[in-house]
Amino acid sequence: ARDPRFNILLLPQNVGKRKAQIAAIRRSAGDMVLNVDSDTILASDVIRKLVPKMQDAAVGAAMGQLTARNRNDSWLTRLIDMEYWLACNEERAAQARFGAVMCCCGPCVMYRRSALASLLDQYESQYFRGKPSDFGEDRHLTILMLKAGFRTEYVPSAIAATVVPNKLGPYLRQQLRWARSTFRDTLLGLRLLPTLNRFLTLDVVGQNLGPLLLALSVLTGLAQLALTGTAPWLAALMIVAMTMIRCSVVALRARQLRFLGFSLH
Repeated sequence: ARDPRFNILLLPQNVGKRKAQIAAIRRSAGDMVLNVDSDTILASDVIRKLVPKMQDAAVGAAMGQLTARNRNDSWLTRLIDMEYWLACNEERAAQARFGAVMCCCGPCVMYRRSALASLLDQYESQYFRGKPSDFGEDRHLTILMLKAGFRTEYVPSAIAATVVPNKLGPYLRQQLRWARSTFRDTLLGLRLLPTLNRFLTLDVVGQNLGPLLLALSVLTGLAQLALTGTAPWLAALMIVAMTMIRCSVVALRARQLRFLGFSLH
């Protein structure tokens, strides 16, 4: 706080992440705005890695690669670390091929100030079911960027280590909050998707339908077991095979055998 290069803003009360972000952005002056979550440590070269991507005026935001800072705490944190690798190096990396990363994650994302300035009012005034929205900030701001015609990018060499839940209860609550954001903002952005790319549209729709179809499969299997006394072995083997194939491909790409264990996740 004594460093003259930093200006610490103390808000009179906890107003939530969105309003705190907006207050800081409006009081800052740089051409680029770097958003970092409080539980995140950045690699020393993150800014040097992100800035070159922002030299293209069409890029509104660029995110770095996330890792679990407390990866070695438990079996759960190890699985989450692998989940982050997949989310960044499969999902975000694929979407970046079309210049449309659908969610630039808060722990490490750089925004263009001129793009933010034109979107802050929309960002601040988002309502959901008649109430001011208090979740899904990162995804919503990314969707606003894409709707405004800016590209969003992913930079795998910009590494950020963030603390992840090490107990199942907090993890499930976090996942539920993120799932609500994903389904809500995908629904709000359905008209946007075809304007970006048809393959990207297929990918995002598939990401949303996949978990629902899997849940339906499990419920159907339980109903079959209860009503007929027989287990749907073929369907179960198909799900296991798909899981193992995917995890094997990832283990090959990452050159890390630990991803074979991700099938448990």
